[in-house]
Amino acid sequence: MADSLPSINFGFDDLRDRMARFTEKFDSFIATGRRQILEERNRFRINVAELQEGQRLRKKEIETLVQKSSNHAQAVEKETAETAEMHAAIASITQQRDARAQHRDRIRSEIASVKKQVAQRVTAQQEYAEELDAHAQLNGPELDFWQSYLGMRIEGVGMADRLKFVFTCVDERNWEREAWFELDMGRSDYQVVNVKPKVETEGVERCLERLNESRDLGRFLKAMRGLIVAATK
Repeated sequence: MADSLPSINFGFDDLRDRMARFTEKFDSFIATGRRQILEERNRFRINVAELQEGQRLRKKEIETLVQKSSNHAQAVEKETAETAEMHAAIASITQQRDARAQHRDRIRSEIASVKKQVAQRVTAQQEYAEELDAHAQLNGPELDFWQSYLGMRIEGVGMADRLKFVFTCVDERNWEREAWFELDMGRSDYQVVNVKPKVETEGVERCLERLNESRDLGRFLKAMRGLIVAATK
């Protein structure tokens, strides 16, 4: 009876082969996917490492640039301070130079003024010396008379252009008593600066006025001796 049953082919062998091929393909797909994932993960890690290294290098470069920028800023600040200091020094030197130039010009002006005054004084002294020589020729005999017979002598007082005229025989009670006055001849108008004994001021001024007008020394000495004699009485 079994032999009479029809033969039925369910295709298990084909299904088994197909399943085996599918399993093989699936395993290959899984292996390929796993390998790709591993490769991508490795590439990702490499990229992350490269990015981190790049960040580290960029950070280092930034720090270097910041340090260079700071150094440059400090150098610029130093140069600015040095430039300002140099300008201040130049201004100070310029001011000193201008002050010295002004001082030099002022000294030159003063020297020129002094030279002019000296020249004027030399000229005046020469004229005065010539005038004294002329008067000396006229007054010489009379001065000899005053010195010899009227007890007068002429002394220096240690100052230029000043003479001291000393008289004796002016006091009837004491013929040895000395009286004197000092005559300053350093200016165009002569001046009596000291008198002993004290005499009348107005009389001295009148005597000086006549002397400065005439330069008659003999007449002046007579008038002054008269004032001194009057003062001793």
